[in-house]
Formats: sequence, structure tokens, C-alpha cells
Amino acid sequence: MLKIIDHIPEGFLQADATRLREIVPQPTLMHLQGRRQEPLFVSVLLHGNEVTGLHAIQDLLRKYEQQELPRSLSIFVGNVHAAEKGQRRLQGQPDYNRVWPGGEAQDSPETQMMSEVIDNMRERHVFASIDVHNNTGINPHYACVNVLDDRFFHLATLFSRTVVYFTQPTGVQSGAFANLCPAVTVECGKVGQSYADQHAKEFIDAALHLSEIPTHGFPAHDIDLFHTIAIVKVPADVNFSFNGDESEVCFDRDLDHMNFRELDKGTRLGRICGNLSGRLQAWDNDGNDIGDQIFTYEDNEIRTRRAVMPSMLTLNERVIRQDCLCYLMERYKISNSG
Repeated sequence: MLKIIDHIPEGFLQADATRLREIVPQPTLMHLQGRRQEPLFVSVLLHGNEVTGLHAIQDLLRKYEQQELPRSLSIFVGNVHAAEKGQRRLQGQPDYNRVWPGGEAQDSPETQMMSEVIDNMRERHVFASIDVHNNTGINPHYACVNVLDDRFFHLATLFSRTVVYFTQPTGVQSGAFANLCPAVTVECGKVGQSYADQHAKEFIDAALHLSEIPTHGFPAHDIDLFHTIAIVKVPADVNFSFNGDESEVCFDRDLDHMNFRELDKGTRLGRICGNLSGRLQAWDNDGNDIGDQIFTYEDNEIRTRRAVMPSMLTLNERVIRQDCLCYLMERYKISNSG
């Protein structure tokens, strides 16, 4: 499934994500030579409808068309089939950001492909890894790491001082690359914002210019660090809506405005319109459903049982079905002070 090339295909810099498959008809790993040998790795389109990473790479490569890259650059262009349809993933496909080594999917063709990418980058002594994403709710731009390591914090805060540390779900790109090099995921807000494309491009460019990533203690006052404690899901057999239509769960229409806000105990998220089978699931990092510790349902209203901070709350029903309703976080303090 994987194609490996050492050049920029003709038409790649101008291609829209929905037409990209005409240029690169399959997942493609592109190695480009730069002044420093150890390559920066950047993955784009792991979710086919999250196009900021593609736009950022296209803008960046246009900048360097007539000059040498400051560092070698390896680009993985992921789910071009889903991108053609403008979807996160196609029906029957696995999530391309859940099939990397270390996840639950062990024997799928996609996992074998991602293992090949990892092996290839290990041989090239990868310098650092960046995975570029968008999300569908109202969120700030932020970075994510999978290990608590000063090198990872230094890289992440080149993008944003808001950083999320998470260990679930597994099988993510940044988790796999964390075994090789400093690795971050960057969340660039909603698709279609020119600022998102520019921000991602500037971050990748800054990383290309690094001669090394500092290893000294990271100043605690320079980072707003959060830790994901649970993934919230709507049970598969429960129907829901945001528009007031009668369904088992009726969420409030402005739900995604709550992202990265510290919600007080008792904050309303919606109401149960059917029976109490509509209770939300909240899976902690050990795989336990702690939903009843997080939410209450008195008078059929869904409210928080404790103070929580959500991220990635979305009104996109397809994304909720394919991934989750949101993640719940708490503040995390690093031990050093720089």
C-alpha cells in the first residue's frame, strides 16, 4: 500500500485535497534532501477531511522551490482515498491515526504500512515528528504529547503554550514516533481558516531550522499543560441531536463553545429525551467507564457531577460516531521550574 519517493510529484504543490489522489494515488512517503541530514518527519491527511497539514506543506515547499531546505524533510501523505471524498475515513476503513505501532490493531494492512513508515524513519535517524490535524469544534490551537519529556515540551511550545498530554487512545502517530524522537501532534482548529494553514507552516518551518532540540529543564511558567483523563462517547445504540429534534439525547446547541473551559460542577450539557439508556460513557486511561462519576441525570438533564475541562467537543455527528464526543482534561503541573 505504501509508496516511497524522493521527489515532489508534478502537480502536488497545486493539488486540492479532493484531487490529490490523481497525483499520489496511494499513501506516500516523500523524502526530500536538505542541508542537515537527519530528517524532520511530517504527516498530513491521516484524516482525509483535515487539510491544513496539506496546505501548510504545499506553502512551505513553494517557499523552498528555489532554495535548499534547511533540514531534510520526510512527508507522509496519509488517507488520500478519504480525502478524495472529503471524509475523515471511508466506511470500512480504520482510522489512520489509530493503527500505528503500539495500538490495538496488530495485523491490519494499515498497521503493517505504518510499521514500514516507522522502520524507514528509524533507519534515517529521524530528528523530530509533527502530525498535523484539524478538529471540528471550537478549540484553540494546541499541541499534544504522549510522554512527559522536556524535549517534547520545547518542540510543542514552538506551536502553542497550550499542550495536552495524553496516553489514550493508543495507536496514534505521535505515540509511535515518541519511541524514536521528540514527537507532537498539532491541532489547528477548524478547516478553512487561512490562519491555521499559516500557523502550521510557520511551525514546521521553525522546526526545520532547529539545529537541535534542547534537553534542559522546561520552564513550568512557559506552558499550560493539561492531561487527558477520559474519552467521552455516546453509546452506539443511542441516537442524539443538537437541533432540538426528539431523540434519546438532545445536546445543547452551543456545546462546542465549552472547549478548554473549566466547567463548574452542575454545568448542563443537554437532556435525556428518551430513556436513561442514553447515559454517556466516559472511558478513563485504564479502560474503565467512569461516566456515572462524571455526569448526573437528575430531572433528565445531563450535567457535570464534578468540575471538568473538555476539549474537542464537536457538533459533527459523523465525527462523534467515528471518534468521540470529546475528551476530558485536568491541569497538570511539571515538577521543574526551569
